[in-house]
Amino acid sequence: MEYEDIHVTGIGRHLPDAIEIADAEARGLCARKDVWRTGIEAVCVAEEAPPDMAAAAARRALSDAGAKPSDIELILHASVHYQGHDLWAAASYVQREAVGNTCPAVEVNQQSNGGMAAIELAAAFLASRPGGRGALVSTGDRFAPPGFDRWRTDPGTICGDGGTAMVLSRGGTPRDGRGALRLRSAVSVSDPDLERLGRGARPFADAPLEAARPIDAETPREQAVSELGFAEVLRRLQEGQARAVEDALSEAGVKQADVDWFVLPHLGLPKMNVQFFEPLGIERERTTWDWGRRIGHLGAGDQIAGLGELVASGRLAPGQRCLLAGVGAGFTYSAAVVERTRDAAG
Repeated sequence: MEYEDIHVTGIGRHLPDAIEIADAEARGLCARKDVWRTGIEAVCVAEEAPPDMAAAAARRALSDAGAKPSDIELILHASVHYQGHDLWAAASYVQREAVGNTCPAVEVNQQSNGGMAAIELAAAFLASRPGGRGALVSTGDRFAPPGFDRWRTDPGTICGDGGTAMVLSRGGTPRDGRGALRLRSAVSVSDPDLERLGRGARPFADAPLEAARPIDAETPREQAVSELGFAEVLRRLQEGQARAVEDALSEAGVKQADVDWFVLPHLGLPKMNVQFFEPLGIERERTTWDWGRRIGHLGAGDQIAGLGELVASGRLAPGQRCLLAGVGAGFTYSAAVVERTRDAAG
């Protein structure tokens, strides 16, 4: 839907030091055959727990927004991998560590599209409440063994660790004298028949990591592609993403030619070419991918991190628009249009 007065008032990132791919190869952490085609140069690697990184990013986002605990009426936390404890709610930990209030804190589990889905849910929540003040979205992931092999679990994608956060608020405030960040639209679409890409032909297990340790994303994907056909899977992946982008542009009342920047997932270059650059007609130079190739795929956090980079670097100038796009196993596709206004009022 199109939003009248929902703004991104704060962005926070907590990104640990990165390891160069060449260094990882030299140390025997990965094999060249698994990484060379991705174009990824470095990935962030953390020792911290994912919720701690999410909480650190959330504190920065709240500070950036100048928000008090009482300003936050909803907290949504998204992640892909294990958060550090069983039968436990990471969203509540982020709330206690970063916010310290008693509003609803909920987890969003839509894999790599979780951050984008949470942004849309948070915006819709605020839009439905005339007196609503603000909502916090956080993400956090650490792709560590024994459950996950960042170099091999998902071929074509090299995962990086980190936390991100965004504060969405009613009304806009100037950011360093360069205008507010207005959320013009946010849209998600789904194709649940493709959920089998993450399941394949395997039966349901009784416990985590029963099927494979570390997680094997390639085998179930190959099984599903064998059943559905490669051309059919590719068509549906591209059409789903295109529909989300087209709907977000339409609801924002703009055309793709009006978009100055694109914030996309930090996937390997072959996947980016097939899923984003070529089918959507997006020039790589107008995206944050070349920054993301030194971060790695942050699970649910690529889009918040990339928007933060556009803002921090000053590349998103007043009057410019950017489009955030994401995809996650399920399958869901999301897109959102953000505009940097020319004045403080938005």
